Amino acid sequence: MNQPTQFKYFLYPQISSLLLYQSVFETEVGQTFISLLDSLYYGDKNTVSLECLNAYGDWFKTIANQRKSWQDYLISEILSNENPFSQQAQFIPFEELPKSLIKAVKHDLTILQIIYNCTTKKIAKWVKNSTSIDYIPLVWELENIDNTFLHQSNKWEDTIEDLANYYRQQGTGIFAQYKALRWKNQLTGIPNPDPIKLTEIIGYENQKETLIKNTEILLAGYSALNVLLYGSRGSGKSSLIKGLLNQYYDKGLRLVEVDKSNLNALPLIVDKLRNISQKFIIFVDDLSFEEDDDDFKSLKVVLEGSMTARPQNVVVYATSNRRHLIREFFGDRPQLSESDEIHAWDTLHEKLSFSDRFGLTLTFEPANQEKYLTIVNHLAQQIGLNLPQEDLEFKAKQWATRHNGRSGRTARQFIDFLKGENMINSISQSL
Repeated sequence: MNQPTQFKYFLYPQISSLLLYQSVFETEVGQTFISLLDSLYYGDKNTVSLECLNAYGDWFKTIANQRKSWQDYLISEILSNENPFSQQAQFIPFEELPKSLIKAVKHDLTILQIIYNCTTKKIAKWVKNSTSIDYIPLVWELENIDNTFLHQSNKWEDTIEDLANYYRQQGTGIFAQYKALRWKNQLTGIPNPDPIKLTEIIGYENQKETLIKNTEILLAGYSALNVLLYGSRGSGKSSLIKGLLNQYYDKGLRLVEVDKSNLNALPLIVDKLRNISQKFIIFVDDLSFEEDDDDFKSLKVVLEGSMTARPQNVVVYATSNRRHLIREFFGDRPQLSESDEIHAWDTLHEKLSFSDRFGLTLTFEPANQEKYLTIVNHLAQQIGLNLPQEDLEFKAKQWATRHNGRSGRTARQFIDFLKGENMINSISQSL
């Protein structure tokens, strides 16, 4: 049986027989691949099949847009696929899953591995053999980057327990595709989150250690605390939270960024995350409220809970430059007047104590010169900046004076600028 006939009598019907993983081919790439198979299935080998060549071109373009190999693309779709097995495997022990479900997964994995083994070179040859062209079409080739258990296995149906464990830890759908998400009337993925690492953040070691411990408690499935990180601007509060995500993503940590303007949706967001197997940090940056701002009430519900039990897989990490999150004026303080609210002191206490509703408050004091230079030297060492320490520190102090003052952010900006300047000088000298 020649290769085009395999398409007609074996591969094409096999894809149609998928029981659980049909949606792997419902993406744009999947649909163009099905269209290519369709044109090969019905193509007339005795004439130039423009339909087949056009279908191949469409598939080539869509897979090229993914910037992945064909094999990497297929595996990424399998690992993020939402189906009865991937959803149940997150909460039900593997040995308790229905036997029929396990058989269905094995059936589908066998078919999907056959497709995985259909390299782009083979497919291009099939296109040539199915048309009257005398050349092999250009092949989309890219080295496989992912090194998952599926790439390493010669028999995918034997990896089903590994696959169940993967779904349990990494989730499915948008939670498997993205490590960071944001709320814009719905959860949407952030394709290129900040890659900063915890090792790049120094100068606030006690705060970092405490936040890491609290996050590890969350990942272990215990009741972690909501955290307020407050202090001077540029001290690395937001970077520390982003660094946690990059450190613990592989252990099932996800981050959901919520703008202050969307705080009224917090109870809804928490409910959506409640029954997901991953652990979530709801990240609220630069938090503060005006006097007449009621959005804090939604945050208060999440921090303190309501009649609905607080989920153990969700915490709120918020940053602020203010210790007292609700702006207070001298006029807020009770006066001995008949027009005053009878319980005015209670109202004032409500404002001042709002930040206390976070279980943990971490303070980031302004960086003095010693701390600022320590950060500068650390960042310079990480990128291998070849500059005498005395010259580096002199330039760093000048930079802080002329720009934004001493802070971790200023140190980062200085090092980035110095790195770019040195690269330009090196290129100029080589010309």
